[in-house]
Amino acid sequence: MAKTLNFLFSPVDPPKPSAAEKNPLAKESTFDSDAVTALQDEFGDRITDVGLYANEHTIYVTRDAIVDVCTYLKEQLGYHYLSDLGGIDRFTEEERFEVFYNLISFDRGKRIRLKVRVEEEDPVVPSVTLVFPAADWNERECWDMLGIQFEGHPDLRRMYMPEDFEHFPQRKEFPSLGVPGSLPLPSQTDDGVLEPDPFPAAHGSKPHRRTPFPE
Repeated sequence: MAKTLNFLFSPVDPPKPSAAEKNPLAKESTFDSDAVTALQDEFGDRITDVGLYANEHTIYVTRDAIVDVCTYLKEQLGYHYLSDLGGIDRFTEEERFEVFYNLISFDRGKRIRLKVRVEEEDPVVPSVTLVFPAADWNERECWDMLGIQFEGHPDLRRMYMPEDFEHFPQRKEFPSLGVPGSLPLPSQTDDGVLEPDPFPAAHGSKPHRRTPFPE
């Protein structure tokens, strides 16, 4: 069982019962037990777990199987549309990072979610761009923000941050005000120089300046 690392966060209430009749968030479109059964029969222990909350299936897949599972869902079960792909920092000692894939079958009127978990020391997941070309920029964003690499991606490079940026802003240890000196910004005056710290007062390297209210 993965243990949560020391991190200050707000506690949350335990999830409500997942049965459709007891959860107002439940939708028929997110319940596809036939697809779940088909995947379990086809891939066996490469399907590591199946979650159900608010009538919504989440299927946990080993990373070596994600391309095959996506291909099967697309070609055999009609899930032709990848609506979203992203990463999650679970901030745990084991299987810290998670990649999720939200797929839609318009013909069947169904949605399904896949998840792959990887270790912090080896955050690599096969790219699904050959199955869903739309995954291109989603995987790039996930790499840029969380440092999860997508093996086989045709052009895996930064999307928002500079190529030489050494940090991943959506990792939970990344400071809310940024890392001083990591990303110099233009001066706020015409004759100024690059500002090495966008929040010098907050980081204690520059005194706060009070702007007096007009009388």
